[in-house]
Amino acid sequence: MIRFWGSKSTDHKPDSPPASARPAPTVAPAALPPPVSALPLASSPAPAEPPKAGWLARLRQGLTKSSSKLTEGITGIFTKRRLDHATLEELEDLLIAADLGPATAARLTKDLATARFGKEITSEEVRALLAADIAGLLAPVARPLVPDPAHKPHVILMVGVNGTGKTTTIGKLAHLWRDEGRSVTLVAGDTFRAAAVSQLKIWGERCGCPVVARETGADPAGLAYDALEQARRDGTDLLLIDTAGRLQNKSDLMAELQKVIRVIRKVDPSAPHSVLLTLDATTGQNAHSQVEVFQGLAGVTGLVVTKLDGSARGGVLVALAEKFGLPVHAVGVGEGIDDLRPFDSTAFARSLMGLE
Repeated sequence: MIRFWGSKSTDHKPDSPPASARPAPTVAPAALPPPVSALPLASSPAPAEPPKAGWLARLRQGLTKSSSKLTEGITGIFTKRRLDHATLEELEDLLIAADLGPATAARLTKDLATARFGKEITSEEVRALLAADIAGLLAPVARPLVPDPAHKPHVILMVGVNGTGKTTTIGKLAHLWRDEGRSVTLVAGDTFRAAAVSQLKIWGERCGCPVVARETGADPAGLAYDALEQARRDGTDLLLIDTAGRLQNKSDLMAELQKVIRVIRKVDPSAPHSVLLTLDATTGQNAHSQVEVFQGLAGVTGLVVTKLDGSARGGVLVALAEKFGLPVHAVGVGEGIDDLRPFDSTAFARSLMGLE
């Protein structure tokens, strides 16, 4: 598990005007649950909803697109054939087409050749060997995010391009940590979109966490500054800061993100303690560009992969692990509050290869 170590932060006098000179942020308190209404009278009980599929089943379903392509391709290549140079070349091409990337595909086929070259091998054996190799490759990056108690609060900055699910991911993470008994405050840093602020407030109500927000168009850096000062006074365990979705090739928006980081460091020079990049699993190879740019400008410390639904191109996650080595803290398979889980390298690898 990854832990973030650092010396205890000290107060620093801000260069900008004092907080009292700026509009005070509004805090949406955690809403009480609505009263439970009486059940309607009925001559027979209402039919029960079908049980929700288990986590592993939903993960396998989420990787259906990638696993089907790989399973069908491997079956076509290894029907009563020996493992020779021709089959290895076909397999490498298949892995590249499945978004695993050239470097990863070359490594996997080389390992397979070392183990079974010149021998007859079935498609099931190939998938099992590849799954084991991929799980080993992913194991070093499968690290849950454990907040460092030396920081109060542990500041987490969420970044990513438009539509990757940052706000939803914040709500799910907050729910997980609230269940562990930690105090969590959310910051509606996407001040340019009223809908984003409203969405985060809804998540705050669902998971019982206060939300710090301002009017639409307010300075996100100033909001983050005030929220961090308030969280330090309150002794909050975690401060999760949402940011506006931005394209990685828009320099002005990336500069705004860097401003947020500079300003919160006036309160705590060690913050943010975690910078999480959310990646849409349907993105494919464009994820490489996103990681490179956000890592260079915002100092990404870990990844959260969202939208592992039936259209996901899951192979890219293997390529990212091989190329960047960044921790993959969690993956999401749906929109529900419990649909985000710590990343399991073995379960992911076997699901990717269509194995139970």
